[in-house]
Amino acid sequence: MIDHISVVIMAKNAQDTLALSLDSLKAFHEVILYLNDSTDDTEAIAKKYLNVKIIKGEFLGFGETKNKAGEYAENDWILSLDSDEILTTKLIEEISSQEYSDNTTLFRLKRNNYFLGHKTQNSDHIVRIYNKKYTKFNDNKVHESVIVPKESQVITLKNSFKHLNIININQTLTKLIMYTDLGAKEKKTCYFIVVIVKPMFAFFKTYIIQGNFLRGWVGFTVAINSANKRYYKYLKQFINCKDPQEDQK
Repeated sequence: MIDHISVVIMAKNAQDTLALSLDSLKAFHEVILYLNDSTDDTEAIAKKYLNVKIIKGEFLGFGETKNKAGEYAENDWILSLDSDEILTTKLIEEISSQEYSDNTTLFRLKRNNYFLGHKTQNSDHIVRIYNKKYTKFNDNKVHESVIVPKESQVITLKNSFKHLNIININQTLTKLIMYTDLGAKEKKTCYFIVVIVKPMFAFFKTYIIQGNFLRGWVGFTVAINSANKRYYKYLKQFINCKDPQEDQK
């Protein structure tokens, strides 16, 4: 049992993936599940796990909410996960074997992304284990990340975890609306050329540079999805720039 690291998860309407995530976390003594306005069976699923502590609160943006959720953890060491992320046995063993005596040490994990059950080419490495007395997430509304101070030591672990990013097409549309709404609030784009160029580059990067053209229709759909998110995000920013009244809604 890992009792010196608390897992912290933020969730809303996560019934399709939460059980898979929590099943992979039975080795941890404490899992904090921060719920905000769930209307499905997310809470009922969580109550089946003895190591899960359910906290209910408002959504303040991804970065700020994750920091808020971390305050409820008994431990200073935090492993931050999303409700659609699943740890592997090898990664858990690697996490357990690390030294946690230096609070300035951060741990970067490899995330393998899945789209409609298919692994994509765009795996990434992100800092997910940190000491909350030393650092925290930034306050970004979306695309939040752990702040990495200059003097910190970042250790990259070898093993990876699964991210079930999109499990059905309807979820793609739901996430598109949510993330572009949040992204539109971060800043304004007052030049329409940005609305055109950013999605084009996102498609090129995802499809060509990251190699998703090797994944057939799945890779093409992943690239289109990436471009769509950029297009609607910057289009909303552009409209807000042209119509200041939108900021007051």
